[in-house]
Amino acid sequence: MSESNAAKTAPAGWVVGVLLAPDGQPMQRHYYAVGHADRAKAEWTAVDWAVSEGEVATSPIAGEEPVQALHPLTRMKMTSLGLTAGQVRGLGWRYPRRWLS
Repeated sequence: MSESNAAKTAPAGWVVGVLLAPDGQPMQRHYYAVGHADRAKAEWTAVDWAVSEGEVATSPIAGEEPVQALHPLTRMKMTSLGLTAGQVRGLGWRYPRRWLS
């Protein structure tokens, strides 16, 4: 793989799922698009945003991890969906198919 292809396919952001209970509702996974290439930083940034929306799970529930990076985003994918480096976008609780394709 050439360097230009490696740069095109390298993660520039992540889609992260966080188990969250907004306003007394049951725990459900909420999704965030995070413009950080580092997976751990993207996960922590998504948790920081989720805390403002409700109670975040502190341990696994029914075998599901509380925070999970689901899919890397290439720079090209981020550009096509309007996500810039360092930006966080809440995607809601529905499975974000458009972001994962």
